Amino acid sequence: MTISELATSDTLTDVLERAGERGYLLVSELERIEDPLADEETSVGDVLDRARERDIPIIDDTSADSDAERQVRQLTHTTDSVRQYLNLAGRTELLDAEREQDLTKRYRAGLAAKRMLEDDEQTMSPRRRATLRRIARGGERAQEHMVRANLRLVVAQAKRWLGRGLDMLELIQEGNLGLMRAVEKFDHTKGYKFSTYAVWWIRQALQRGVSGKATTIRVPAHVWELSAKITRTEIDLRQELGRDPTDAEIAEAVELTVERIHEVRDALERTASLDAPVGEDGDASMGDLIADQEAISPEQSAWSHDARRQIERALSSLDERERRIIMLRFGFVDGQERTLAEIGDDFGMSRERIRQLEKLALAKLRHPAADYDLTGLHGELVAA
Repeated sequence: MTISELATSDTLTDVLERAGERGYLLVSELERIEDPLADEETSVGDVLDRARERDIPIIDDTSADSDAERQVRQLTHTTDSVRQYLNLAGRTELLDAEREQDLTKRYRAGLAAKRMLEDDEQTMSPRRRATLRRIARGGERAQEHMVRANLRLVVAQAKRWLGRGLDMLELIQEGNLGLMRAVEKFDHTKGYKFSTYAVWWIRQALQRGVSGKATTIRVPAHVWELSAKITRTEIDLRQELGRDPTDAEIAEAVELTVERIHEVRDALERTASLDAPVGEDGDASMGDLIADQEAISPEQSAWSHDARRQIERALSSLDERERRIIMLRFGFVDGQERTLAEIGDDFGMSRERIRQLEKLALAKLRHPAADYDLTGLHGELVAA
């Protein structure tokens, strides 16, 4: 749908309502309004103020050099993602107390089975191994069912935090993390409903997300993807040319302007941080885990025994899907870091879902009770 097709409304109220449903407001819509009821209280400026209060992006599509079409496509994608989430939230029936207890028991049994497999899989009989794996898979399915059946809680809570710096999709992402944490921590023997327990965790996650907005500028997903594309191209050109490529050469290869290359780099330099603590005592950072593109290839140098042991132990604390996501995301497979979109294509999932799973996996790696030490492994994790 083009901007000219979108920019049609009758009244100021119509414009604001439609902008809320669609996820953005066009300046050209305000210029076309003919509202006989408009007065000082319902002026165009008032509509703009209310749009900003509700965190509705305002796109100026009236200037000659506007990139409004691109912005509309990006915001439409975000709105569609929220709509898909809402549809998913409505497809799973609510759970009664008996069903909650059953799923919780299955989830706990799955965790216990995983621990037994991790501790003694090599020495147990094939039959027992198969049984434990079946129970572990059942636990994962129970966890996913608990999450799907309570997505409505995330939506309800996320709406209350609109207008505080995060859009609806970002709030849903934060709330989902709280919901998944609630499933992990819920104890059905205490006698209270899961929804009561989950709401507390969802609120905590939303509060942390909104508080983080005050000190962290969130980089749009398309900027991260451009950065990954630029980085991969720079590596390829360096290998091809035998020297560091110029910005002009990189820009030509990725079909961007040099100015745009600089904008992407500046955006990430202002916001990116690799100092998130990981591992025992939090004395290693995520930067220590990311593949060093300048390091020699795995074919030229073997990992040290200790480095391999520590990273394998760390990854073994994750389930199979989380482990695969982390390995792809940080270049543990072949030295090439994958974008969220690329990993999503591999798994048949949305980029947003992969981001949620990645964040959950990193939280597990940061657990204070972890029995591995990731300190000093920088440069040795080019491949797993």
